[in-house]
Amino acid sequence: MRLNVIRVFLVLFALSVAAPHVHAAVTPSEFITEAVGELAAKLDGRHDELADDPDALYALINEVLLPRFDRKTAAQQVLARNWRSATEAQRSRFIDAFYSVLVQRYADGVLDFEPDRIKVLPFRGDAEKRTVAVKTTVDLEDGTNVSVNYTLINKKPGWMMFDVTIEGVSYIRNFRTEFEAEIKSTSLEAVIVRLEEEAGGEEQVAEVESE
Repeated sequence: MRLNVIRVFLVLFALSVAAPHVHAAVTPSEFITEAVGELAAKLDGRHDELADDPDALYALINEVLLPRFDRKTAAQQVLARNWRSATEAQRSRFIDAFYSVLVQRYADGVLDFEPDRIKVLPFRGDAEKRTVAVKTTVDLEDGTNVSVNYTLINKKPGWMMFDVTIEGVSYIRNFRTEFEAEIKSTSLEAVIVRLEEEAGGEEQVAEVESE
């Protein structure tokens, strides 16, 4: 079966929003396991409400995701060499706009979250490393079993998520390819402006404070 990466990502990106802001002593696998229960609790009894109120859904995601998703690392990895040539102002705007677009594009995936379909595998790596991958499997409705890796980074507050790899396809690499081509044909500034417009304009994006 040909995997629809974007469709699966709608569900899997939702998992990261519930990840508790915990000390690094918690193992990477525990970070994800606790996230499953946390997200299920936050969604309990609110599916219809959130489905009818996008603003409430965005607010829920921002409440739990902003302190736990490493927006700067994700943005830096996505821009790659273009990050080095970007001004500080451009970096800040890209971080905010990229995050806002992610939330708006994939917010509906939160409502598709089914914790019983996710199995977190035992962590076999070195938890002392700066970045680690937590392996999970997800059972889709058609019976397909999908492998999913969450890439975490160890920072002072604890583990934070910045990438999801589905069947070997990284969302960071996907966006990097997309933006590299667009920047080459236009400019980094043009890409940032487009993202700001997609997110609802600079005023709305500015509400999400950069790290």
